Amino acid sequence: MANLMTFLPLSLFIFLLTTLLPPTTCSTNQTDQLSLLAIKSSLQDPQGALSSWNQTLPFCSWTGIQCRGNRVIAITLSSLGLVGSLSPHIGNLSLLTNVTLANNFFEGPIPAEITLLGRLEFLDFSNNSFMGELPKNLSQCINLVQLAFSTNLLSGTIPNELSFLPKLEAILFSSNRFSGLIPSSIGNITTLQELSLGACRLYGEIPESLGRLGRLTFLQLSQNNFTGTIPHGLFNLTNIYYFDVSVNSLHGVIPSTIGVTLPNLAVLYLEQNQFSGPIPNSISNASLIEWIILSSNQFIGPIPNLERLTLIQNIYLRSNLIEDDMSFISSLTNSTKLERFDVSENMLSGSLPESLANLSVLVNMFDIHKNQIHGSIPSGIGNLVNLDVVDLSQNFLDGQIPMSMSKLSNMHNLFMGRNRFEGELPSLFGNMTLLSRFQLNGNELSGNVPSSLGKLSNLLELDLSGNKFTGLIPREIMRLSSLSIVLNLSHNALEGSIPSEVRSLRNLAALDLSSNRLSGVIPTSLSSCVSLQRLYLDENLLQGEIPGMSSLMGLQELDLSQNNLSGSIPSFLENLKLEKLNLSFNRLQGEVPSRGVFTNLSSISLDGNQGFCGGIEELKFPPCKGVESSKAKLSTLWKILIPIVVIGGLCIVIVVFLKCKKTKENPRPVGSSEDAIGGQLLRLSYADLLKATNGFSESNAVGSGKFGSVYKAVLDDEKGIVVAVKVLNLEVRGASKTFMAECRVLGGIRHRNLVKLVSVCDSVDFKGNDFKSLVYEFKVNGSLDKWLHNNKEESGEDLKSLSIIQRLNIALDIAHGIKYLHFGSGSSIIHGDLKPSNILLDHDMVGCVGDFGLAKIASNILSSSYESNTSSFGIKGTLGYLPPEYGTFGSISMQGDVYSFGIILLEMFTNKRPTNDLFGGEVNLHRYVSSALPHGLMDIIDPQLEMGGLKMEFVGRILNIGVSCSKENPRDRMPITLVENELADILAQLQPFSLDV
Repeated sequence: MANLMTFLPLSLFIFLLTTLLPPTTCSTNQTDQLSLLAIKSSLQDPQGALSSWNQTLPFCSWTGIQCRGNRVIAITLSSLGLVGSLSPHIGNLSLLTNVTLANNFFEGPIPAEITLLGRLEFLDFSNNSFMGELPKNLSQCINLVQLAFSTNLLSGTIPNELSFLPKLEAILFSSNRFSGLIPSSIGNITTLQELSLGACRLYGEIPESLGRLGRLTFLQLSQNNFTGTIPHGLFNLTNIYYFDVSVNSLHGVIPSTIGVTLPNLAVLYLEQNQFSGPIPNSISNASLIEWIILSSNQFIGPIPNLERLTLIQNIYLRSNLIEDDMSFISSLTNSTKLERFDVSENMLSGSLPESLANLSVLVNMFDIHKNQIHGSIPSGIGNLVNLDVVDLSQNFLDGQIPMSMSKLSNMHNLFMGRNRFEGELPSLFGNMTLLSRFQLNGNELSGNVPSSLGKLSNLLELDLSGNKFTGLIPREIMRLSSLSIVLNLSHNALEGSIPSEVRSLRNLAALDLSSNRLSGVIPTSLSSCVSLQRLYLDENLLQGEIPGMSSLMGLQELDLSQNNLSGSIPSFLENLKLEKLNLSFNRLQGEVPSRGVFTNLSSISLDGNQGFCGGIEELKFPPCKGVESSKAKLSTLWKILIPIVVIGGLCIVIVVFLKCKKTKENPRPVGSSEDAIGGQLLRLSYADLLKATNGFSESNAVGSGKFGSVYKAVLDDEKGIVVAVKVLNLEVRGASKTFMAECRVLGGIRHRNLVKLVSVCDSVDFKGNDFKSLVYEFKVNGSLDKWLHNNKEESGEDLKSLSIIQRLNIALDIAHGIKYLHFGSGSSIIHGDLKPSNILLDHDMVGCVGDFGLAKIASNILSSSYESNTSSFGIKGTLGYLPPEYGTFGSISMQGDVYSFGIILLEMFTNKRPTNDLFGGEVNLHRYVSSALPHGLMDIIDPQLEMGGLKMEFVGRILNIGVSCSKENPRDRMPITLVENELADILAQLQPFSLDV
């Protein structure tokens, strides 16, 4: 053997030995070493985690290897970023007892040779991309204690042969693509303690035989298609502490003895089924219970006495048929660990007891909305100082709002709408400075709207509609630039004019001031509210002409009806993408436009005005006087203008031709694109760039794309001026267009979170060929893609995993950049190709949006759209990040950028590319994350994400934003302005954890 190794290269020797010799003949420690090297050879190791796997070190000291007597007994390689398939030569490691490969990127089938490992006890392949069916003959591994294959792509049925494993304690198969039924034979595995089959696409009934698993402590069967009832025997498994059958189609009644027969129960998930009957009184005997989740069923009757549940943390009884009064709250005063309480959407009645003040100080959510609760709010609610979400809406609560609520300084969401509250709104509510959503609509509040609400600098939504407020609209509220969801003051008795400070609401999506007594003119400052999608000013006393608001490019609904507006319909309205327009019952007159929304009779209302003419035939307005003569004059004018235009066009062509010819003969370092760019740029020639990039050498290359390559260039060694040079491959169709697009877009914008253009070179090289390049600031830390996926070959270095704070900061930087493109540069710019490789990171890890080759300016899109009914640009961009409507309609939009951002956000926190093999058919990254929220976070988050002291709820909130941004319907996506505020809010709350994460 030694002589053979002398003459053969190691790689060839491994191949011969491990290929020609069957696995069953391999038994020496040398065979162990060669088998390990064969395993390494089938993997990519971008983080260099297996760098110690070489012949210079004893294999027993290699990373992740544990030996006994110079034989391998354990391989532990979790969370190392390994990519590739698992070599069949693992079957040669005959003394293996433990193989842990969790949280990597393994793919392909699980090799059948794994069944040769007769000593194997623990097998953990969870959170990878293994596919295919489970190996046959797993029953040969008779010493198996744990099988952990959760979060993979495994398919087929769950084999009956598992019942032949006499020592098996854990079957962890959740989040796979299995099909069929749960084998009843699993009930024969009497040693089984953990059974996890959640989200496995299983169906049928839960086998009665599972009731024989007397040692079972963990049961997870959620998110399948199970029908029928829960086998009675499962409620007699006294060791169970985790019981989850949520999100199925199960029905039936929960046994009245559940709290007695399951004394160790800590978590009970029954939500989203069809269970009925009463909630068993015996639940109060389960004194160890921490989570009770029974939402979205058909439970009836009263809520049991819960005073013995001293460890309870979360109670969710939402959306059932429960009838009771609220006195049961008194039984929770001993539950000192209670954090979340949700009994909304039931038939609860009675009043809130004073004992509400004695609930746990840890309570952060209190939700009783959509019940029949009456009476006043106990003043003691002010004792619950950690309340974050309070929803009292859609009840019959009355009386005055207690002043003590102003003590709830940690409140973020307060919903009290559709009750019967009266009196004035306490001005002290202005002290709740963390409030982001505040709803008091549909009550009987009176007096002035407190100006102190202007202190709520984090407010995203304010709804005071449907009350009896009087007086003026406080200017302080109109200055709340944080407002981005809605400001609704409608259906009150407010008077005076609309404050000009409305210009501060640049981020607001909906403004409703309808049904008041507002007078004066519509302020022109409304044109600054560039994010508006819905504007309602109807049923007031407004007068004057409709002001110019052509900047409101995202406006979808506009209602100015039932005022005293005069003048004509402004032409800009036909250029907006309005879905509903109501101008009825004013004093408008003149010609009705016949383009845009005015072509759809069902989308407009013009009744109750006098003197309208023209418009589409269906409106049946008389023709405008002088129209025919005007057309004749226009025809004559065209006859005169056409020759002038033709001659002028020829002159321009000749001038351009001569200028281009001169440029070829005397190339200018920077100049032929100066008109598109504007401003002062560095003057760099082809020779300058050739020298700075060392002849555009591969050693200076930092990236490449469809339209060219990017090089690092040192312009001045002494001053350390380093730039990135993007050289266009002009042989690729569309390269010149991307060049001009980036010139046009980047020339007039400057923002901290956008890559800065510092020069352009439009010239010829030394061979006389056209040469075009763009020169940017160099971002030393490269792309976000490199950091997320740690490609060592690309970066040339081992990169540490980004912390939660770093990822959140970068996400916020991207949101800042997108918002500026859409709303902050004077023109609405749509990027069109957002993805991690186009996000660059500077020395301080500040994220900057780059690569504007597909960017469009909204005004240009609009002008072309009226010529062809679509801003078609073909299906360009990057697969996985393109919103679905691009493939259908071929038109780009700001909502499309938001979709791409949402996918990036999900990728940042799951470390799953949208093109991962895990996704296909109906499953994509969006659905992968949304289906795991809120209880499956640990199954989907990036395993390299160090949580430290971080609460999982923050990760859930971040992923929820990504899910909201990447919804299929563009109208359902969260506005980028709201995204920015939400991320900033999460970041502010995470600062106390910054040392941990």
